[in-house]
Amino acid sequence: MSFRPQPSPPARPNRCQLFGPGSRPALFEKMAASAADVINLDLEDSVAPSDKDTARANIITAINTIDWGKKTLSVRINGLDSPYWYRDVVDLLEQSGDRLDQIMIPKVGCAADVYAVDALVTAIERAKGRSKPISFEVIIESAAGIAHVLEIAGSSPRLQAMSLGAADFAASMGMQTTGIGGTQENYYMLRQGAFYWPDPWHWATAAIVAACRTHGILPVDGPYGDFSDDEGFRAQARRAATLGMVGKWAIHPKQIALANEVFTPSQAAVAEAREILAAMAEATARGEGAAVYKGRLVDIASIKQAEVIVKQFELIAG
Repeated sequence: MSFRPQPSPPARPNRCQLFGPGSRPALFEKMAASAADVINLDLEDSVAPSDKDTARANIITAINTIDWGKKTLSVRINGLDSPYWYRDVVDLLEQSGDRLDQIMIPKVGCAADVYAVDALVTAIERAKGRSKPISFEVIIESAAGIAHVLEIAGSSPRLQAMSLGAADFAASMGMQTTGIGGTQENYYMLRQGAFYWPDPWHWATAAIVAACRTHGILPVDGPYGDFSDDEGFRAQARRAATLGMVGKWAIHPKQIALANEVFTPSQAAVAEAREILAAMAEATARGEGAAVYKGRLVDIASIKQAEVIVKQFELIAG
């Protein structure tokens, strides 16, 4: 273990991030009443260029007037390669109250992208005397983004979360697929005449998780495009959870329950984790560094694994 301890991520539930376009304000009340932990009001891909100004005004009104409860309230601004992003930031911070928690920055390719938004946000906060600092979430959705992922993860103290945007990432990488997340038909292995579909996003997911855990931010899996495929969503979410991600996007309300189901530790998993902690406590009291639990060896590393599950459950329950 390095003498520099791994920082803890923000202590907030982040099992499901529900997206809704800023151009459809009729959805906002329903989003606020949903079971999603995070609400992402969108100004980017889901909003047509002709609707950008109207969508921005809709979102500002919603931030100021809707009861969002205890949810993390986030707005995805337009990319830095667009003529819209600076106005998104200026209007959001100058015209909305402190209920806004987070800005999501899409298509981040390097730390300088985050710095640019940070500089503008900081100037506006100081000028307007905003009492609550805005946090950031970034989306890794390009070859440059994944190549610089560790640098991006350490780019700003405002950064609290990082997501994988599978669709734009696939396009940037030149991947031969139109699917958004999940296994891909042509990404397979052949063994004794049987087809096996591995996960084409595995390496990018692992890289994002490692960068996030190094810098104490939340790694989040992005969208699963086929919202008619519940089992495909569950499978993708379970792979992401196993690799260390804390949650997943929902692009349709029916995906909220699926994400919450996968990223909430089961009662059985929590019970087993607590039993492991108890077994190790007894072993420690005896002066032993390991114990046997249900026929398998558990040690100090097992304690850390069990503590992750218990803390996650307690955070969600709280």
